[in-house]
Amino acid sequence: MMLRLHEIVSCFEAVAPSGLQESYDNSGLIVGDRNAEVSKALLCLDSTEAVVDEAIEKGCDLIIAHHPIVFGGLKQFTGGNYVQRAVVKAIQHRIAIYACHTNLDHVLHLGVNERIAQQLGFEVLRTLRPISSGFVGGADAGNPMAIDQVKSAGAGVLCELQTPMEVLDFLQHVKDRMGVDVVKFTKCDVRQVRKVAICGGAGSFLIGDALGAGADAFITSDVKYHEFFDAEGRMLLCDIGHYESEKYTIDLFSKILSAKFPKFATIFAETITNPIDYLK
Repeated sequence: MMLRLHEIVSCFEAVAPSGLQESYDNSGLIVGDRNAEVSKALLCLDSTEAVVDEAIEKGCDLIIAHHPIVFGGLKQFTGGNYVQRAVVKAIQHRIAIYACHTNLDHVLHLGVNERIAQQLGFEVLRTLRPISSGFVGGADAGNPMAIDQVKSAGAGVLCELQTPMEVLDFLQHVKDRMGVDVVKFTKCDVRQVRKVAICGGAGSFLIGDALGAGADAFITSDVKYHEFFDAEGRMLLCDIGHYESEKYTIDLFSKILSAKFPKFATIFAETITNPIDYLK
């Protein structure tokens, strides 16, 4: 099935309007002509040079990534770093690159945090930190789904367990269900976990929100040393790793595309782009 790139962009922006992305972000079409036709997409977390190589090998003319390969302006295209090499190679092989990043983090339904909650088997109660209603004006007025997505958007989610779990049982559950090798966590006075805050990727900015919401535990990543103290011993703060927290995002890409274009070909990237490894 052939689609024009603007059709795919519209499909994603109905779920995750681009106006919801953070100011530092670069979600959207990064490489490619919006009117160009594409026939097969490679779904990934990072559109690195190795992923572009995989797209070439598998005959994909589109890469859909969570993290944008380009965040800031590029002044040179000489292959001097991994960003330049990936972009140049994609252009040379006529491969488009689209990214759906913090806008997908911020939506409640079909968003990154809801997907993590589903993986853990937790029921989502609400957004942890709602986004200002001023964003609603940025949604496509002719698309009711986009408007609804903006109205319920925000950073992180708050979940509740049907049955409370002992702390060690909870940590093992998170480790097993998320398929991670390591869970970093704080010492705390919590004995049982019922209410859980979640933020995929770097979420330490929400520690105060999680405490204020009465969360017994907060699952996120990229927590700095001194930020672990911010839990004040009142909450189990868990760092499961950035890549590990977001690796199921490609499931969302597949679900979003197949709902609108069930015959469009998609492939999950096999390349592991996590830049961090662990000595086990």
